[in-house]
Amino acid sequence: MTWLLKAPVRGTARFQRARVPASLLPDHVAGSDPAALVQVDIEVRDGRIAMIRPSGGIPAAPCGDCHDLDDGMVLPGLIDMHTHLDKGHITPRRPNPDGTFMGALTSVGLDRLANWTAADVRARMEFSLRSAYAQGTVLIRTHLDSLPPQETISWPVFQEVRDDWAGRIELQAACLFGIDRLDADDGYLTAIADRVSRAGGVLGAVTYMIPRLDEHLDAIFRAAAERNLPLDFHADETGDTGARTLHHIAEAAIRNGFKGQVVVGHCCSLALQEPDEIDRTLDLVAEAGLGIVSLPMCNMYLQDRQAGRTPRWRGVTLLHEMKARGIPVAVASDNTRDPFYAYGDMNLIEVYTQATRILQLDHPVGDWINTVTRTPAQLLGRSDLGRLTEGAPADMVLLRARNWSELLSRPHGLKAVLRHGRTIDMTLPDYRELDPLMTNAVTLERGAAE
Repeated sequence: MTWLLKAPVRGTARFQRARVPASLLPDHVAGSDPAALVQVDIEVRDGRIAMIRPSGGIPAAPCGDCHDLDDGMVLPGLIDMHTHLDKGHITPRRPNPDGTFMGALTSVGLDRLANWTAADVRARMEFSLRSAYAQGTVLIRTHLDSLPPQETISWPVFQEVRDDWAGRIELQAACLFGIDRLDADDGYLTAIADRVSRAGGVLGAVTYMIPRLDEHLDAIFRAAAERNLPLDFHADETGDTGARTLHHIAEAAIRNGFKGQVVVGHCCSLALQEPDEIDRTLDLVAEAGLGIVSLPMCNMYLQDRQAGRTPRWRGVTLLHEMKARGIPVAVASDNTRDPFYAYGDMNLIEVYTQATRILQLDHPVGDWINTVTRTPAQLLGRSDLGRLTEGAPADMVLLRARNWSELLSRPHGLKAVLRHGRTIDMTLPDYRELDPLMTNAVTLERGAAE
């Protein structure tokens, strides 16, 4: 701890000369520039933030646990609003054969059929959560593959894990199925919506340009409204300029007068469409009040991949244009070491850094740090999180980096994580712990799956 803290923090302490992004501070210390890094002192008492003042503004008093951060940055607990904990870490046993989106779909489908027992799903979820916790994440929304019979396995596991992790990481879950599944008209939507409702979850789907798209979207919006559920869609995760389901989702939200929160992820194809079409879609998105989450590392990995050819675009959506229209935008981890993204470690500082590089969220950096803090907290219905406020639990990430250049140049640099005002063990779990799941896995070939 000598690099930053004199000793472990045990619930009560004073942190002097901290640098905090203004957009994450209370108004009385933030100042007028939302992009500024404001030097503050932070007092923590009994695990909560008792006071935040400009440096030197806290009355002098004997302090047995004072820490001079020497202008090191401090962030609130981080928010990862789009992940796939049920898929995580299967790459060693079921790699993507060619790195493509279709390769990922096939590989995950085969592995799910062969290996996704309750014990397997839980072990991989726990590994990812331990990684996220050690790196300062306090709230995660995961999507759960919910095609029968997997929903009878993964949802009960998620509910158990959510209870076990209460007080460490708050967990939300959204169901995930291809919207064409509703073509069957077999009562699946009612059944999955009821399951999601009983679990206190989120209704979601992957949308495609299918003949009955609008009909199915209306049915999903009705099911969500009847159960008072928020919505979270995957949309247009492709380079096909004809993929315009984001447009249809926005129209459906308006047409149905939906009052709940709607989040849409990916929206990759929008970046390749004609300017007039982009404007029409973004106008509708703003009118409908949708929130957008980009998954920059996964989208850059999958999109525009062709063997032997250098990709021509970055795969991400139009966050600058959305933000300029007042559309709330966030970034998140998405997949972790699975066929949709072979890498990742549930590290939101890395996600924010890579988003800055891929999406050019710099010059100026501005308040883009909100994309992994304040904005996703609001979109997930927890506007009390994602910023530093007096009276809130002292969940903070203390960084050695003093400014954006140092943080973005060294995202894996030295830091400490506080939960409820106490420093935590930041040791990451060893991948060797997952070896039994890999070596004992069932290999299911394509013919068997079909």
